[in-house]
Amino acid sequence: MAVYAEGHGEDRAHGRTSRGAGVADEVYAALDLGTNNCRLLIAHANAEAATGFRVVDAFSRIVRLGEGLASSGRLSDAAMRRTLSALRICAGKMRRRGVTRARAVATAACRDAVNCEEFVARVESETGICLDAISGREEAHLAIHGCAPLIDPCRADALVFDIGGGSTEVSWLGIDPGDGALHLKDWRSIPYGVVSLAERYGGREVTRETFARMTDEVSRALAPFEADNGLNARARNGDLQMLGTSGTVTTLAGVHKRLARYDRDVIDGVFLDMPTVHATIDRVADMGYDERAAHGCIGRDRADLVIAGCAVLLALCRIWPVAGLRVADRGLREGILYNLMQPAGTVTGRDLEARAP
Repeated sequence: MAVYAEGHGEDRAHGRTSRGAGVADEVYAALDLGTNNCRLLIAHANAEAATGFRVVDAFSRIVRLGEGLASSGRLSDAAMRRTLSALRICAGKMRRRGVTRARAVATAACRDAVNCEEFVARVESETGICLDAISGREEAHLAIHGCAPLIDPCRADALVFDIGGGSTEVSWLGIDPGDGALHLKDWRSIPYGVVSLAERYGGREVTRETFARMTDEVSRALAPFEADNGLNARARNGDLQMLGTSGTVTTLAGVHKRLARYDRDVIDGVFLDMPTVHATIDRVADMGYDERAAHGCIGRDRADLVIAGCAVLLALCRIWPVAGLRVADRGLREGILYNLMQPAGTVTGRDLEARAP
């Protein structure tokens, strides 16, 4: 079964995504292949559900597709084999569930690798999945769509960020006081993610000095975005809300909640005040590798990456000192699903990309 890249619409330019617009008997699939993870959601449209769809199957596996990419510029043979193994499972699930509309996207690792086209062709040949290596801007758009229900419409501005494996996307959204519609004001992608930072600085044993250097480097990369937009003042006067979607923020929320095992139902949408965010970052940064690996919300697969994620998050929170952080265990996959469920003829993601700032 070939899984073709579909169009991905929006109900109004940079607006909130409508819910339950899909056809009930269609089976939708959204696949997000990141630098670190391979994630799949399969769903039916359901107007009565809070999300607008009902999940019928899901899959997530850490594949580390971007392992070694920063130094070689290529996807390694081992990383491609791991990823293909996961994608075969995804393809099998889509076949068994009778998927009728799907989109599969690949992010930083694929768009940065010199052998991206070779890998994409191999994926299609061996699994039937047509991967679409999307730009950082489109990645940010999809994350915004996926997280829109968690944004407070009564606040003037929102900063949405996605800490990935190979990059971090930051989006500034204005919120219409009349109908709560979201308008993208500016966006930036910086080449700092948990995999790229951990490979450069180390991830197993990270001293406080190394952690500080990571944080400072990410802060310097974010500084031009702040200089262009002056969001620090909005953060200090309470006009700016912050929402994070990534394994880093969900992991930290699980650590803060002292969960024995990660539970999405407990974490998605939770609000962490800023003293709690800083205290949890410190707690994780002070853990040794074995302690991180043994923690039910971190585990061995993330134990050497989570401190790099903490450095990115700390840089974000220092530049924009908001009162707290909304945590989203949702993002690209949900954004893809919402867009697949839009009626034909709506604005496409590439149209939006062409006219976005």
